[in-house]
Amino acid sequence: MTDAQAMGLALQEARRAAEQGEVPVGAIVLHRGQVVGTGRNAPITAHDPTAHAEIVALRAAAAALGNYRLDDCELFVTLEPCAMCAGAMLHARLARVVYGAAEPKTGAAGSVLDLFANGALNHHTRLQGGVLGEQCGALMRDFFQQQRQLHARSRVPLREDALRTPAARFDGLADHPWASHGIGSLPSLAGLRLQYLDEGAEAADRGVGALTLLCVHGRHGWSHQYRAMLPVWTQAGHRVVAVDLPGFGQSDKPKREDAHRAEWHRSVLGELVEALDLRDTVLVLQGTGGLLALELPQQAPARYRGLVALDSTLSKAVMLRADGAAWPAGWPAVPPAQALQLLRDEPAPDASDALRAPFPDAGHSAGPRAFARLAQGFFAAPDWPAVQPPAAAAADGGATLAQRVLDAFAVGYSRA
Repeated sequence: MTDAQAMGLALQEARRAAEQGEVPVGAIVLHRGQVVGTGRNAPITAHDPTAHAEIVALRAAAAALGNYRLDDCELFVTLEPCAMCAGAMLHARLARVVYGAAEPKTGAAGSVLDLFANGALNHHTRLQGGVLGEQCGALMRDFFQQQRQLHARSRVPLREDALRTPAARFDGLADHPWASHGIGSLPSLAGLRLQYLDEGAEAADRGVGALTLLCVHGRHGWSHQYRAMLPVWTQAGHRVVAVDLPGFGQSDKPKREDAHRAEWHRSVLGELVEALDLRDTVLVLQGTGGLLALELPQQAPARYRGLVALDSTLSKAVMLRADGAAWPAGWPAVPPAQALQLLRDEPAPDASDALRAPFPDAGHSAGPRAFARLAQGFFAAPDWPAVQPPAAAAADGGATLAQRVLDAFAVGYSRA
């Protein structure tokens, strides 16, 4: 493998980091010409200040080789390493480090300081810079330009035909420690801002058979309703994306009810799936939002592994899977259309402060009112084999059903 080819692989990792809202830096480790570790920036998604691309790649390589010494290895990274990463590389005894673009503010390979040239250190790693440097630098420049544009848009008043629930309404919510992500670049949003939770992405990338659970709420809900299910999945090494549909949760809210159309919400969801590059996805659906999402697998069948329809109490479910693989023993088969019955069992309005937080007044509530109309439309479940797992206690908020989702779709899953 040439240096340019290896740096091309690191650039692929960097682009994936950018898709997650991280600074686009990617890295790979080669052992005798074979890739043994990959990494991309993940301090934000992993809540880890050390999760630079180089550190992630070094950890993966050390685990793959069963040795914290990487003497016969080379590391390729798209950006000149910082002091932390340079120190880790020297401790790992790497034979060679190759980087793409220089980093004039924090670079520790010659731009600000050069740890690799320090003769007092007991190990010396060969260093080369500038491989695909223009491409690596362009990726950084484009990313920060887009970020500046997004920040500029966030300072601009809302569209005149939309409202945004004050952030203070969501402060201090119980059982909701997760930071919401915002995106306004989806074509169908036309300037509106969509909010969503995205947890566990980095751990899922390191897992074999990891799932992405894409959660869509009902008429009176938002992503908060999955608060008891989300930790079950992320702690098992899976990724969870829980969406606040336009008009709900922390997303922007069109003032007019007729702005809400079934095909519009489906387009927004489909574009989000593409933007986040969601794969091995299990749709977790409730209520009217779930009905609107039923057609997503038709748009991109290869991205979906199955579907879970939940009832209003998060105690009953119907599960469908695309591959026809075996279900856990004893779960009775049911017609796929039974999923529709559960999704039409719309949860009643919840009096809790958390579920009322997005809707301080009638002006913010056009979405729930519109969903009452949209629920009367025609919907069809995918024609996949379906089962109904044992019912769970409603009091646990869906935690038991969350585990049953893993029993159904993640059999044989193990973390790398």
